[in-house]
Amino acid sequence: MDNSKSKTWSIVLTMGFTLGLIGISGMVLSDDDDDYEGNDRWSQSRLDVAPVDNAFYKEECGSCHFPYQPGLLPARSWQRLMGGLEDHFAENAELEAVDAEQLTAYLTENAADTSDYKRSRGISRSLAKDDAPLRISTTRYFKRKHHELPDRMVKDNPDVRSFSNCELCHERAAQGSYDEHQVKVPGYTDWDD
Repeated sequence: MDNSKSKTWSIVLTMGFTLGLIGISGMVLSDDDDDYEGNDRWSQSRLDVAPVDNAFYKEECGSCHFPYQPGLLPARSWQRLMGGLEDHFAENAELEAVDAEQLTAYLTENAADTSDYKRSRGISRSLAKDDAPLRISTTRYFKRKHHELPDRMVKDNPDVRSFSNCELCHERAAQGSYDEHQVKVPGYTDWDD
């Protein structure tokens, strides 16, 4: 092989190797890979959503239902939700204006579209720019993560009844952990996706 062909092959192989390394590192660190949990450079806290750290929110909202982490919806959703508390999923959950403002600030400052937590980023990316869902379960991200669950395990399961009962299957949901490998569906002890 002459010297020019040897140089050409050397360049081609070097470029291929370099692009391969870039591709592999992109797969490991990409925001699109929301299931990768093996990279030591990522702290455990980045893998799911930030836990609720606001006592007023836990008390006020958690007295009626699971206190959903702000990182499960974008800020525009929380603003919409807090702006319609007089009809909060068929309940009147109106608050004093100052309390509503305080909670809205907490929710929007910690929302999915402002978070660097892994699942929050996934949720945010799954939405159109103007989409402001009121239910986490209507996001494309949620639907993709739960598509394999038949109604008999959730809606028809008297121990669960709804996808809104996150903490019943995700036992560490309050800590912000929604790891699919830690899911325990009530009444289905041997189930695995």
